[in-house]
Amino acid sequence: MLKDFSARAAGMGLLAAFVGYASSFAIVLAGLTAMGATDTQAATGLLFATLGMGICGAWLAFTTRTPAAVAWSTPGAAFLASTAVLPGGFAEATGAFICCAMMIIGTGFVPLLGRLVAAIPKPVASALLAGVLLKLCFAPALALGTIPLMVLPVIAAWLIGLTINKLLAMPLAVIAFALVLALVTESPPGAVAGLLPDIELQAPLFTLQSLVSVSIPLYLITMAGQNIPGFTLLELNQYPVQRQKLLQTTGWVSALIAPFGAIPVNMSAITAAMMCGEDAGTNPQGRYWAALICGMAYVLLAFFSSAIINIAALAPAGLITAVAGLALIPALVASVNAAFSEPLQLEAPALTFLITASGMTLMGISGAFWGVVTGVIIWQFKRYRDQP
Repeated sequence: MLKDFSARAAGMGLLAAFVGYASSFAIVLAGLTAMGATDTQAATGLLFATLGMGICGAWLAFTTRTPAAVAWSTPGAAFLASTAVLPGGFAEATGAFICCAMMIIGTGFVPLLGRLVAAIPKPVASALLAGVLLKLCFAPALALGTIPLMVLPVIAAWLIGLTINKLLAMPLAVIAFALVLALVTESPPGAVAGLLPDIELQAPLFTLQSLVSVSIPLYLITMAGQNIPGFTLLELNQYPVQRQKLLQTTGWVSALIAPFGAIPVNMSAITAAMMCGEDAGTNPQGRYWAALICGMAYVLLAFFSSAIINIAALAPAGLITAVAGLALIPALVASVNAAFSEPLQLEAPALTFLITASGMTLMGISGAFWGVVTGVIIWQFKRYRDQP
């Protein structure tokens, strides 16, 4: 195992942890607050969601020897942020999180459900991944229009790295980001005080309303928006994927952290995209070290959650997402190429990509789910129509 270690993999793992946490923790907090969580409950939920994805990610990397990155359900958190508070408050929301976790576990144990997930055509799943990545890949350009003096040094460092060696692009961009943040921000007194929040275990309340209005949509969004693209990303990079085993593991971890008000954890496409490429090492068989280091970094971040929230808030959100967008451009190109790799089946991945990238919602369910549904229907219709 130690012979597979490389400094490049360790560096990319640390970068992936930074990008994964800093670019989405605010969405998680917004989702928990919208569900009626108090400040203490929201901080506890964030702490255990971070612990869950860290421990689960490190364990999967260690056992599978693949860069099987794990993240919290960011699109699921966004769904929660747009949902009305349940009558039973955060206790009812916690019950919904537990039910969602049990659905994920069930998908991992029931072969038919696993086959249904695996049956989604790869071009459609690749188009879903491209749609998920597209918005973040817009971030550098959007930030250039709003905070040009802060973003220009980061983009310039990234371009310099590309001209010298593409493996230097992201390390130089992150160094530039750190320098910019140090020059233009000032840490207020007490920013690192109270590293660990008070822990509050939430007694769950189970209702049919929370099952229908929160658990099922959260499950569908997590599967369509996170797990499927995560599986696809690993497969695109020629890594073996045991989908049911991965679903069982992430489902059980989600069930363990849910009583603390934590949203589900799942396979990650975004951070996995960073750790599957050459930036994580020239040897593909050693890139699992990036996911292992990333998981360990998440565990460390969890125990500094209060301080990290205070410090990360100093950086404009556009600057953080710009760094993430630069790192994901190669993954976007790869997923777009895979999505449109079959000339006779272009409409299905095209609509999947457009609906997912649009950010639309219908009946409280995100465009990622509807994009997959539309793509699969059109794919099967054309396949049936074109049969001799």
